[in-house]
Amino acid sequence: MNVLVTGYQGYIGTHLVDLLKKNNHHVVGVDVGLFDGCAWEDYTQPDVIIRKDIRQLHISDFKGIDCVMHLAAISNDPMGDLNENITYSINREGSIELAKMAKKAGVSRFLFSSSCSIYGKSSKPDMVESDPTVPITAYAISKIACEQAISQLADSNFCPVFLRNATAYGHSPNLRIDLVVNNLLACAISRGDIRIMSDGSPWRPLVHCKDIARAFVAFLTAPTHDIYNKIVNIGGNSQNFQVKDVGNLVQKLVPNAKIVYTGEAGPDSRDYKVNFDLLKQILPNFELEYTLESGMKELFQKYLSYNFKVSDFESEQFVRLRTLKKRLYLIENN
Repeated sequence: MNVLVTGYQGYIGTHLVDLLKKNNHHVVGVDVGLFDGCAWEDYTQPDVIIRKDIRQLHISDFKGIDCVMHLAAISNDPMGDLNENITYSINREGSIELAKMAKKAGVSRFLFSSSCSIYGKSSKPDMVESDPTVPITAYAISKIACEQAISQLADSNFCPVFLRNATAYGHSPNLRIDLVVNNLLACAISRGDIRIMSDGSPWRPLVHCKDIARAFVAFLTAPTHDIYNKIVNIGGNSQNFQVKDVGNLVQKLVPNAKIVYTGEAGPDSRDYKVNFDLLKQILPNFELEYTLESGMKELFQKYLSYNFKVSDFESEQFVRLRTLKKRLYLIENN
C-alpha cells in the first residue's frame, strides 16, 4: 500500500517508517525538520520525502495515497503550553485541514495519533474510550478537538481511526528523554540519582514507542468494518504504573542511584489508569512486544553503549522543549 506518514523523523515515526518498509509498503514521509540533528542513530528513510509543515501540504501531495498516518504535532504537554496559539494552529486546525484534504484527494483510511493524556485526572480506574475526558493542557485539548472534528468526515469512502496512545517510552533512533521512563533512567545513569518531581503517586499507562508504531501498521490492514471511525486506547492493561513504580524499576537497573522526590512540580494533575480491552477485541492477534521491564532493559543497554553522560542529559539534543525554544521562529514564521 501507499502510506503517507507525517512526522516521520520523530520518536515514533522513525520506528513506523522502518516497520512499513519491512512490510513492503511504499512510504511517503512528511516532516518540516524542526528537530533535525536530534537523532542519535541512523534510521530508515521513506521512499519519498516531502519537506513541509503539514499546513503547507497541497492536495497533490496525497495523490495515489491509500492511508495517511498522522503523527506530526507539537508533541507533549510542556511543549504545547510553550505557545498555545502555535499548538492549536498545528495540532488542531492543521490536523483537521489535513484530514479534509486527504479525504478530498481520495485517501480511504486516516489513522490519527491521539493520546491517553486526554483523560487528565480520571474519575475512575480503567478509563475506557467512551468515558468522559478531562483534557488539562493545550496538547490534550487539541487531540480531543481533532477526534471530534475528523470523526464527522467519516463516510463510506473515508475511514478515520483514532489511536489514543498511552505514554510512550523506550529506545528509538530519535531518542527523547522528556518522557517519564526515559527521563528517570537517563537521570540515574548520568547523574547518579532518580529525580521524581512529584510525589510519585500519579498513575500512567505506558507503552513502548515501537509498539505504538506496530499498532499503526496493524490498523493499516485491519478490516474496515472492525475499525471504522473508532477511538482505541493503545497499550496493555498490565502496563499501568505509578511513577514511583517506574523509579523502583530504574533503581533495580542502577542500584547505586538514589530515589529523590523533589516535589518541585507540585501535585500532578494528570493521574489516570486506562483499559485496553477494545484494542484486543478489534485486533485479537496484536500483542505488545515489550513490557515496561524489558523495554527499560533495552534502553539501559543503549544508554551504556552510547556512554550517556550529564552533558547529554542537560543538552538540547534529547529534550524537544529545549530544541523547540531555540527554533520556535521556524514555525512562527510559517
